[in-house]
Amino acid sequence: MPLTVSHRCRQISPSLTLAVDAQAKALRAQGLDVVGFGAGEPDFPTPPHICDAAKYAIDHGMTRYTASSGTVELRQAICDKLLRDNELSYEPADIIVSNGAKHSLFNICQAILDLGDEVLIPTPCWVSYGEMVRMAGGVPVFVPASEEEGFVPSIDAFQERVTRRTKAVIITSPSNPCGCVWRRKQLQDLAELCVEKGLFVISDEIYEKLLYDCEKHLSIAQISPEIKAQTFVCNGVSKAFAMTGWRIGYTAGPREIIQAMGSFQSQATSNPNAIAQYAATVALNSDQSCICRMVEEFERRRDLLVRLVNNIPGLSCLKPRGAFYVLMNIKGILGRHHGDEWITNSMIFSESLLRKKLVAVVPGIAFEAEGYVRLSYAISQEDIQKGLSRIAEYVAEMY
Repeated sequence: MPLTVSHRCRQISPSLTLAVDAQAKALRAQGLDVVGFGAGEPDFPTPPHICDAAKYAIDHGMTRYTASSGTVELRQAICDKLLRDNELSYEPADIIVSNGAKHSLFNICQAILDLGDEVLIPTPCWVSYGEMVRMAGGVPVFVPASEEEGFVPSIDAFQERVTRRTKAVIITSPSNPCGCVWRRKQLQDLAELCVEKGLFVISDEIYEKLLYDCEKHLSIAQISPEIKAQTFVCNGVSKAFAMTGWRIGYTAGPREIIQAMGSFQSQATSNPNAIAQYAATVALNSDQSCICRMVEEFERRRDLLVRLVNNIPGLSCLKPRGAFYVLMNIKGILGRHHGDEWITNSMIFSESLLRKKLVAVVPGIAFEAEGYVRLSYAISQEDIQKGLSRIAEYVAEMY
């Protein structure tokens, strides 16, 4: 038998977001002043009281294995959070803690998908959804939404793509890459469809706390008891508490499948980091004002970035209502030349911009959104101004 890479791994595409980040870091290592709009994490430090909790855990010997699905204390804190913030009632047995929300999503796909099962994924979408479905043997079915629709597909678009193989729908609100927030009516319509057709809903709510303009988060699991029974609410501490490297995510969902996920996780990774679990428990149970301060700054940055983008001829963007991303429309400049380069798609634009102006953006093709690029405003206002000034200069040089 030939010693080769598995067919499963050969099917998986590498992350374009990580590729862009690696290119930017390589240029910085050469001493170049790169402005990176590719960041997918808050640029704020983890709040001191959470760091202190981790130190306490180390000092008091909380360095052993825990239950593979997470400590009872953390799972209870998650139940308390879901009841307090989302009016959703769960018990610790309905919760599994994993190594980040990405791991949570991966585990869900492994637990519910068989070979050939289809999963509906609204686009633009996060780069990993489709690959996670494929890694579980499923088939991603993308449901496109236009900028005019606010990047949320119509219910008709979902209905048209439901087949006898459809098993689940993945939604995220607020969204990566465009910061869109689903409205109650949109969630109600999708909930009714999923109940009627017997579909699971995987609701990625990792950006739940990052909302602007007095928006209030609504989980699809809140719509009705029927849809709650078919929904996996996936969240974590990475974005809200600036704890991306701590790797604590969680899922609340149907108990039988949560238990199956626990069995899968016990064989794959055992428990999440014990020290980070204790710190996450403190984060969820303590005062939340640290989140408010971060959100206020993100809102100022958003307003600055949106204004600067929309002032550049040929470029435009919607004002996102959540997360910390802007999806910048570059269709107005595609087909032009910059120097000896013909800029015909988002990948060429991104690579050219990085080489010539030292500005890193993520091509929209990574998010099933050709004609756009993603900019993160998880960077300083100074860098936002510097980066947009360079982009404006780049566009002005096109012909």
